[in-house]
Amino acid sequence: MPQQATNRILMVRPSHFGYNPETAKNNAFQNKSAAEKLKAPNAVARVEFDRFVHKLRNAGIIVDIWEDRASSVKPDAIFPNNWISFHQDESIGLYPMNAVSRRKERDPQLIKWLRNRFEIDKVVDFTTFEKKDVFLEGTGSLILDRVNKVAYACLSPRTDALLMERFCQQFGYKKKLFRAVDDAGQEIYHTNVMMAMGDKFVVICKESVQDEKEWKMLENQFKKDKKEIIDISFKQMNHFAGNMLLLKNNENKNILVMSTRAFKSLGALQLKKIKKHAEILHSEINTIENLGGGSVRCMMAEVFLKSKYY
Repeated sequence: MPQQATNRILMVRPSHFGYNPETAKNNAFQNKSAAEKLKAPNAVARVEFDRFVHKLRNAGIIVDIWEDRASSVKPDAIFPNNWISFHQDESIGLYPMNAVSRRKERDPQLIKWLRNRFEIDKVVDFTTFEKKDVFLEGTGSLILDRVNKVAYACLSPRTDALLMERFCQQFGYKKKLFRAVDDAGQEIYHTNVMMAMGDKFVVICKESVQDEKEWKMLENQFKKDKKEIIDISFKQMNHFAGNMLLLKNNENKNILVMSTRAFKSLGALQLKKIKKHAEILHSEINTIENLGGGSVRCMMAEVFLKSKYY
């Protein structure tokens, strides 16, 4: 049976975390002034990372950690979900990255480590599209309803429509493509900052989808799949309230993971709706959010593969 949530994730502890001016060209969530005030961003990010991992493990989530190698400078290595995805049919996807500096994150040693730990039957490799300047950044670009096999994505320099079509053909998903902008009218760089998929709910910034026909298309699909719509505002999206991930713990309970900043931005009614479907786990990662322009969902790659050990 297909599952929306897993109890196991891959995370990468950073060695050179910091503000990346190359990714900031199309990521409006990165804060350059915050970066200029911080002398040791990697050290602070590691503290935030370790505290977050501790909370996840205490909640009954299995966290596999890869130590980013210090020999190669990768300021965004902490966000592995953009370059790799895992699927229940024992396949993985490898994705083309918009920023040249991020392509080094596809570390052959990390992939070898994964092969040693998990049953991997097939690798679907889209990375050759980088030569054509065509990009699809994993589950940053793609929001997957894994049960109903629907893939959602908003167009951006990092999310190509034709490559999304190729993904859907390879993995058997129906495509739902739309446009989404922030409160300044700029294309949202990753779908996962404005939308999060649950088993029986979806968190989405409705006002970012400004084409009425496109919103109606999304709304109809959510209703068809019996998803409760939990709407967030631009302001809440800017506090990363769209960047959440549903997980299961070792007791098979739903855990919705978000940052403390996102949690504090939510209203009482929104929290009430969420708590009907899942327990909430949040952790403070302000430095990672400010400099990296991503939040907790970007830090977690869901592992649906069978372990060779446990």
